[in-house]
Order: sequence, then C-alpha cells, then structure tokens
Amino acid sequence: MSTTIQHTPARTVDGVELPPVGTYALDESHTHIGFTARHLVVSKTRGRFSSFRGTLAIAEDPLASSVEVEIDIASVDSRDEKRDGHLLSPDFFDVEHYPTMTYRSTGVRHGDKGRFVVDGELTVRDVTRPVELVVEFDGAVTDPWGGTRAGFTAKAEVNREDFGLTWNQVLEGGGVVVGKTVTIEIEAEAILQ
Repeated sequence: MSTTIQHTPARTVDGVELPPVGTYALDESHTHIGFTARHLVVSKTRGRFSSFRGTLAIAEDPLASSVEVEIDIASVDSRDEKRDGHLLSPDFFDVEHYPTMTYRSTGVRHGDKGRFVVDGELTVRDVTRPVELVVEFDGAVTDPWGGTRAGFTAKAEVNREDFGLTWNQVLEGGGVVVGKTVTIEIEAEAILQ
C-alpha cells in the first residue's frame, strides 16, 4: 500500500504563501539547528544542537505570529569530542551553570522576497540580546497520519562576544582561532497541534 502526501492548501496574505493558522511544535527529529563560525581565519567550523523544544504560533495576521525555542546546550555536536568539551566549558557555554539557551520572538515584520523577519531575544549564559531571524516558509503538507506539517528556513548572525563567549587565541601570523561572528541556520519542520 502506497502512502500519499498531500500539499496542504497554503493561505495567501498580501501575495505571500503562509501555513495554516494554529500552534505548531517543532519536530525534533526533522529539524536542524546549526551554527557556523570561522576557524583559524581561513575555514569554517560547523555544529548543531540535537535536543530542543519549540513552538510557533501562526496567527491570522502573520505579523502577530510568535516563536519560542529552548535548546539544551549539552546536545552540542561539532563532530569533535574535544572541541565539544571545550564549548561546554566555562570558556564558552559553561553548561554546568547555564544548561539551556532560549529564543523568544518580540515581533514579526515583512522582509524581502516573501520572507519575514522575526525580531526576538536570544538568551545565552543569562545574557539576553536582540537577534533578527530571516525566515522563509517552505510549504505545508498533510502527512500520512492526517497531521499538518509546515517547513521553515531561518538564518541569523550574532556576535558571540555579545553573550560573554569571549575565549580566543591570537595566531602567530595574525588573526584568531575563532571568529566573533556566528551564523545560525535553522531548517525546521513543525507539526500543527
């Protein structure tokens, strides 16, 4: 017996496709929360967090929508145990004292090319700073079990030093081991509750 996935009729507001109205929960097994930072000036190191919870409230008026996410710091994975241990240490996240980081939206506004900008507050190590997420709606489907799922792509850039993540080491030839700018990249699948 074959399973058919049907595209859920997306609603259109001001010429932009949007998911159906409602509260969605992030599907942890089909969502990627990743980060990228410069390493030794010439390359990039990538990592991700594998344990998190989040809800998206999609309102009739998309600008009244909201998002809340909590990430377990201990779930960091940069594909190097030694580096992960360093990231969890007081030099960086200090997971013993600050086991989670959170993101809560404070507003939503129109971006370019059908995207939205979610204004929010990111809290890391009890330091809260404003962070803008550029969000794109990737579509909605009815899954084989009758549920509605929506996909989103989001991206932001933060200065890690703004959150007290200031460890670094100067290189002999100039530059530093770890860049200040961290790019956050999210591929989210969320289930209508």
